[in-house]
Amino acid sequence: QTVNRQLIRALTLVPAAALILANVIGTGVFVKARVMTCNVGTPDMVLLVWLVAGLLSLAGALVYAELSAMMPRAGGEFHFLGAAFGPRWAFLYGWTKTISLGASAAAVSILFVVFLNDLTGGVLPEFVLYVMPLVIIAIGTLINLATVRVNGFATTALTAVKVGLVLVIGLGAFLLADGNWGHFTLSGASGTCEGVPESARFGIGGFGAAMLGALWGYNGWAIISAVGGEIERPSRNIPLALIGGTGLIVLLYLLINTAYFYVLTPVEVASVGEASSVAAVSASRFFGPAAAALMSIGLVISAYGTLHTTLLSGPRVPFTMARANLLPAQFAQLSNRNVPAVAVIAIGIWAAILAASGTFDILTDIYVFVLWVFFGMNGVALLVLRRAQPTFERPYRVWGYPAVPIVFLLVTVYLLVNTLLVTPGRALAGVGLIASGLPVYSHFKKKM
Repeated sequence: QTVNRQLIRALTLVPAAALILANVIGTGVFVKARVMTCNVGTPDMVLLVWLVAGLLSLAGALVYAELSAMMPRAGGEFHFLGAAFGPRWAFLYGWTKTISLGASAAAVSILFVVFLNDLTGGVLPEFVLYVMPLVIIAIGTLINLATVRVNGFATTALTAVKVGLVLVIGLGAFLLADGNWGHFTLSGASGTCEGVPESARFGIGGFGAAMLGALWGYNGWAIISAVGGEIERPSRNIPLALIGGTGLIVLLYLLINTAYFYVLTPVEVASVGEASSVAAVSASRFFGPAAAALMSIGLVISAYGTLHTTLLSGPRVPFTMARANLLPAQFAQLSNRNVPAVAVIAIGIWAAILAASGTFDILTDIYVFVLWVFFGMNGVALLVLRRAQPTFERPYRVWGYPAVPIVFLLVTVYLLVNTLLVTPGRALAGVGLIASGLPVYSHFKKKM
């Protein structure tokens, strides 16, 4: 291994777009309709929330498309923030991202085992339930030590399964189920709404709660920026993958949520139990008993797909930081397959430690807040760099500038303020996680 090797641009447009779809399409779109119906009451409002959240995500994708095409490098956001605000903020992004990635991978590995246990009828012994997350993290880590081209093929295959599951449920509802468009005129206000607090039902509070749920379902569209140094023809493929991939996800989400309400009444959707999913209940109406197995298989694959993309993109962040002399040099090493193997293994080990200790919940709770802090900063970075670096080559420029990035920023500020008011502990913990990187930054800065 040597630090002099360079990453290979081997990801073409299809695997680049697949990376986004595989990371975004997780479990949210299969389960969130229940809570969102309780939040806003009617099918048309649920669809409106998915559309608004989708357009917000698309606005973010437009912002990232310009920045990523302008600086198509590994660790993307590290470079965007560094160019706009200096190395300290670039480091703090990388620090919090690296810590949080392990927690995300740990959480998804646990979900993988939960879905696998459901598929086997709950017969897995307790010891297996404890060990299996570590095994699946190890498998995902080993696979990600292969070349980025091989992992691009794997990501494309996983994406095909995820998109296929959405299409099977969405189109199956219209082709096979005895549905009724009249359901869209009804309300789910009288549904059971298990576990949904009254404070998150109807009005502005309900709409805000539903938006957070939808945004969680869309989370992950920015992942492609981390592998910008490995995408072929980045000035063309990054914007196409970001905009096309995110746009396709919006359409798929609207399709499957329309299908839910075509098959089920809003009251039935709102009354689905927490232990089940709206997707499974809907599919059971036209697939019968096979629906449960179909959903369990789909969710198992979906969970692994998210884990795989996390372990693929995440290590590029500490790799980039090490190349900037802001982490130990070992993280900057590339294997003979031109993969940041030390960083991949380190993230895998960190994820396994968190999964085994069960301490990842706190980090995942604050991750969304931290995520949107840096989303907002990258939005500001676009505005700053347009003014400070007008001569930078920009193969793609944000459509609707400056309105699109400004709207994206305003909604981001709203979400952050809302989180601070509603769950101040989570927000302050997020600030603390970011600030914890300051002494580490000072340590490495002194050694430069």
